[in-house]
Amino acid sequence: MFRKMKTKGQSTVEYILLATAVVAVLILFTTNPNTGLRAKLNSTLTSATDTIGDMGNRLKNSQAPTP
Repeated sequence: MFRKMKTKGQSTVEYILLATAVVAVLILFTTNPNTGLRAKLNSTLTSATDTIGDMGNRLKNSQAPTP
């Protein structure tokens, strides 16, 4: 009665739609100034870059071990 449908194309379209929806939500939340996500994202990026800079300075000021 029912023929077996090929789901490969359907699966690909579903993944594309899902990825598009995720990107759209991220753009919506990061461009809307009324959401806390933008502030949290900025805070996280600032913290990460500060940590990287601190580690760079620590390595720059360190001395090689004596043999």
